[in-house]
Amino acid sequence: MTVYGLRGATTVETNERGAILEATSELLEELIARNSLDPADIVSCILSMTDDLNAEFPAVAAREMGLDQVPLLCVREIAVPGSMERVIRALVHYRAEEGHSAQHVYLREAQALRVDITGPQ
Repeated sequence: MTVYGLRGATTVETNERGAILEATSELLEELIARNSLDPADIVSCILSMTDDLNAEFPAVAAREMGLDQVPLLCVREIAVPGSMERVIRALVHYRAEEGHSAQHVYLREAQALRVDITGPQ
């Protein structure tokens, strides 16, 4: 098995606890599904939010999903002037067979962050 990293991001409309938990769950569920991950193979997960989000820790959503054995870390994104607002990002480290092709996930408005991945092929 080899350790890989998955990137993903999503956005929320408002700085509300429910919105943060819903968007984080949606993002993590999609990362897990697209990459056929078993939670036991997830090594760790770093979750970040932009400065305009603070109503809840995104790790709460991961715990509620059952990722209670995964080390989680919540951090702040660098506040670069003009950057996209209300963004939640994830960096998931996981084990998979050598040669696995990571499927990164960008949802909602965050699709604009990586048009090379989310745009027309």
